[in-house]
Amino acid sequence: MTMDAAPRLDTDALLDDPRTRIVVCCGSGGVGKTTTAAALGVRAAERGRRVVVLTIDPARRLAQSMGIGSLDNIPRRVEGIDTSAGGELHAMMLDMKRTFDEFVEAHADVERAAAILANPFYQSLSAGFAGTQEYMAMEKLGQLRARDEWDLIIVDTPPSRSALDFLDAPKRLGSFLDGKLIKVLLAPAKVGGRAGLKVLNVGMSMMTGALSKLLGGQLLKDVQTFASAMDTMFGGFRTRADATYRLLQAPGTAFLVVAAPERDALREAAYFVERLAADRMPLAGLVLNRVHGSGAAELSAERALAAAEMLADRTSLANVLTASDDSVENLADARIVDRASGKVDERSALDTDSSADPVATAVADDHSPTSAEQLAAGLLRLHAERMQVLAREQRTRDRFAALHSEVPVAEVAALPGDVHDLAGLRAVGERLAVQTGESRAAG
Repeated sequence: MTMDAAPRLDTDALLDDPRTRIVVCCGSGGVGKTTTAAALGVRAAERGRRVVVLTIDPARRLAQSMGIGSLDNIPRRVEGIDTSAGGELHAMMLDMKRTFDEFVEAHADVERAAAILANPFYQSLSAGFAGTQEYMAMEKLGQLRARDEWDLIIVDTPPSRSALDFLDAPKRLGSFLDGKLIKVLLAPAKVGGRAGLKVLNVGMSMMTGALSKLLGGQLLKDVQTFASAMDTMFGGFRTRADATYRLLQAPGTAFLVVAAPERDALREAAYFVERLAADRMPLAGLVLNRVHGSGAAELSAERALAAAEMLADRTSLANVLTASDDSVENLADARIVDRASGKVDERSALDTDSSADPVATAVADDHSPTSAEQLAAGLLRLHAERMQVLAREQRTRDRFAALHSEVPVAEVAALPGDVHDLAGLRAVGERLAVQTGESRAAG
């Protein structure tokens, strides 16, 4: 089964459906995932929906393309959107630490929250602990959905395979919070103050001594203080994460896998498709970006190369003949001899009127038929290279379709340049919506 025969992904129907409340764009790095998320946001807003785009990608191209100076943890309205259909667009970038702080402030009393926020271990954890970014992305998504302020939330996940850490984050962070180390650190406080420490002192002395050497005494103390302060909140982490995970599995959520027509990108896309299926996440389809096309696809690479070689042979022959003519003329030393008097005429051969001699004009003119044939041969070779790229892309797409023939596909014809403004995002949105032979033929 070829990609052209795969089911068509109707992105407009997806965006227009009021039951669609969350769209998650995932995929490997460098395939236009952020641009796709932004383009979908612009198109949905201009078709009448109230949209917020949340990017987790540390690259700040989303803000640039939407004409916003900077994005932060607060949704910012995007100006320049056509609101005649009643829609509007907001955009934001996940601030991992600020989202973590908001969670602490919402689930702890003022005194406990202040102690947690000031704790050095917490500050390190909230700024860069493995899995924290993805967990906080889920937390922010849950917050946005709970506010019920937008019709549609579009999430741009981090690049590379770690994008699906988005799904693993609750389990990973929960495992850390429920882990043996945290339980050991909490044990003295749970047994009861100094008495508890006495009871556990013999059993823990060797462990804490080793940890002190490994982590440093102050860091161990910070971790113990953090664990004690966070103890009452651990259940809240798991509860919220589980709720957001169920939200991702709900019928109102749609996952879009974004890829390029390249072997590595489509291999990653296949991994995403299989993983989403294993986790029972609702996959809407595949967005295939930067698909190349040609307005002269009927001219194969082989025929183009053969024609280029034929023109090159003719050019070589013409050059040989021209060189022969030049050698004959050089015998006259490029001057005209007056045989009657035996004197050399002072007129140069270049001073003669060559306009009456079309052959001489063609040889002297840089824009001769030979030069035109060289240009044509070069264009034919470029076309052959383009057709070879198209054939390679088609083979790659066909391999994906053979494995996942049920996955709907939307192909986006390659644009001539980078997308850096709303006009470019609209162009991407239009190409997403128009899935015809003409769109694939657009270079």
